[in-house]
Amino acid sequence: MENSAAIVTVPMVSEAELISKLTRRLIPFMFVLYIAAYLDRINVGFAALQLNQALNFDPEVFGLGAGIFFIGYFIFEIPSNLVMERVGARIWMARILVTWGIISSAMMFVNGVFTFYVLRFLLGIAEAGFFPGMILYLTYWFPAEARGRAVARFMTATAIAGVIGGPVSGLLLRMDRVGGLAGWQWLFLIEGIPAIVLGFVAFVYLPDGPERAAWLSAEEKAWIVSRLRDERLAKRHHGHESVRGALGSGRIWTLAFIYFAVVMSFYGISLWLPQIIRFFSGLSDLAVGFVSAIPWIAASFGMVLIGRSSDRTGERRWHIAMSAFAGAAGLVAAGFLDAPAAQLAALSLAAVGIWGTMGPFWAMSSDFLSGTGAAAGIALINSIGNLGGFLGPYLVGLVRSRTENFSLALIALAVWPLIGCLVTLAFRPRSTYRVTI
Repeated sequence: MENSAAIVTVPMVSEAELISKLTRRLIPFMFVLYIAAYLDRINVGFAALQLNQALNFDPEVFGLGAGIFFIGYFIFEIPSNLVMERVGARIWMARILVTWGIISSAMMFVNGVFTFYVLRFLLGIAEAGFFPGMILYLTYWFPAEARGRAVARFMTATAIAGVIGGPVSGLLLRMDRVGGLAGWQWLFLIEGIPAIVLGFVAFVYLPDGPERAAWLSAEEKAWIVSRLRDERLAKRHHGHESVRGALGSGRIWTLAFIYFAVVMSFYGISLWLPQIIRFFSGLSDLAVGFVSAIPWIAASFGMVLIGRSSDRTGERRWHIAMSAFAGAAGLVAAGFLDAPAAQLAALSLAAVGIWGTMGPFWAMSSDFLSGTGAAAGIALINSIGNLGGFLGPYLVGLVRSRTENFSLALIALAVWPLIGCLVTLAFRPRSTYRVTI
């Protein structure tokens, strides 16, 4: 009966048109949500242009505080994703957005090392589950061969957040002493508000899955449900449907390590970029905000082009490995070069490579998982990987405090995407599959 229903309904749907429709309805909104998330995660890097001096934070203190976000994130990420699987994306994403927006704005009350560490840790707890939840959410809608591009478009928000956040943060820092608040306090206060507002919008706008989407026809719903059901059946031969199967898989742990290696540099750059640019250029806060947008712009183009190429060819491993290698090469070049323009170009290459891994990586990872195993497996990969978000910024701060410059810190950071490249090349995923109906 199920097969006959699929035969009747599925041919009535144009796959290309339906994928385009899903992309238009979901990706722009998810994109905006992730801009808010990533901006609230990295705006401490811009605030540090004033915050470190105001509160006498040395590089090691800042690096630890910036990275401690990911400890809270790590502890609560898998439970958060499992809760979303049970209660639905609409309710859980709304909860995540509102709580992290409140805590992000509360960063304006930081008055010393202790409050800095505590609020960054709480922000990580509040935001835990957002990104893996969004990756899991995409698996409810998009078939495997369209997922890399969908992930890349969604994750381009991390780069666009830098493009937007740099100039906006630079302008907010200029509000120093307005209303008795420092510029960095205004930055935290104002940039936390969009997440709170978007939480209420998400509650209304996001359907929990295709079956609850009023904007899909019955035929379109049947096509998505049938297509993804057949993919899940195919995955049973080489994937993981259960939590135990996902958490006990050596392949999943290998993917988690690859992600860890890439994320070391991902957040090492993100959270230190304004200070790196200030160090090699000597520019003002506002100018740093605008110049820091350049690597993010390069990263946004790289993510889309690499994700598109990976989807078109169906190849993931080499796209990840070569992108990671380019990221490592850019970081090494930035560490050795002296001219500010050349350093900025090298940092842009590093951004293209590091960010370019994300679309093909998450498409390859989700190929191994389905059902509840997807919720646990995606969260495991992301939580282990994001420990690199703790260690990367701390590594930069540690080396910076010992050497008084960023050259060795950038070279030390480059080791990790290079390791990620080598492990990816050694990783042998089972044959990809395509389900046709």
